[in-house]
Amino acid sequence: MTFLAKAALGAALSLSVPVHALAQAFPTQPVTMLIPFSAGGPTDVIGRLIAQSMSATLGQQVLVENVTGAGGTLAAGRLAQSTPDGHTLLLHHMGMATSATLYRDLPYDPLTAFDYVGQVTTVPMLLVSRPDYPAQDFAALLEMVRENPEETLLANAGPGAVSHLCGMLFMQAVGVQLTTVPYPGTGPALTDTMGGQVDLLCDQTTGATSAVAGGGVKAYATATAERIETLPDVPTALEQGLEGFEIGVWHGMYVPAGTPEAARERLTEALRIALADETVIQRFAELGTTPVPQEDITPQSLEALFKSEIEFWRPLIEQAGEYAN
Repeated sequence: MTFLAKAALGAALSLSVPVHALAQAFPTQPVTMLIPFSAGGPTDVIGRLIAQSMSATLGQQVLVENVTGAGGTLAAGRLAQSTPDGHTLLLHHMGMATSATLYRDLPYDPLTAFDYVGQVTTVPMLLVSRPDYPAQDFAALLEMVRENPEETLLANAGPGAVSHLCGMLFMQAVGVQLTTVPYPGTGPALTDTMGGQVDLLCDQTTGATSAVAGGGVKAYATATAERIETLPDVPTALEQGLEGFEIGVWHGMYVPAGTPEAARERLTEALRIALADETVIQRFAELGTTPVPQEDITPQSLEALFKSEIEFWRPLIEQAGEYAN
């Protein structure tokens, strides 16, 4: 071997060792988990529970950063532009998929800008009203909204929020167009529902369960196939005669496209451990949800769900004509 060949081989080896070592040692610094909604909201609560457990597994702090606005697309855009080394990830709900249709001028391509870590959980949705709303049961509520659609104020947490999507699905199932009132977050929307400024809200059980238990809002129906354990006295919409109103708010974890496979595998492993943690499971149960089965905590499972949800919501959003930009 010539001197130049030896020198080239030595240089290549000296470069390959640190790269390999970096992959093995991931993470080499704190990891930032982007949450696209405000602190204290349903996605934020889930993210912080997971982050604590993942920190212990990864040996580095997983720091939660709330990047709010534009239905979660600001946080997704931030992820798309971040260094693809695994040290920045995103926890987002189903709005990650619906944004592909809701927002016609996204600064990133939802189908190519991200890699997948795994599914996290699916949170049930609940239709609630202000505490003094006249309807005493779900049948009476349906009669009222059909007779007075424009006068009925349906709150949501802004375009692209799951409360917005759930509200769209409810209106389609009932066959009415209510007056929608967007808020900058689920917290303010729930607060005004409790205060009587608006009539109805479709909210996640992670946010609304305590308000129902305390009498702050009235619960009429869950948008689930079966009743939920934390609210066993609240019937499903289906068992009360309303078809087509079933929605679960699934959450997934993402990294920028091009993130090394070793880093992605390590994050998926840490997520699996977090979702098997008894403390996490117990807190999820108190919030009215459960972790997804372990076999769904894979990049492949999340990718398949993500793409199927884009196709499911596209015709509904296009039919309603409710675009965010």
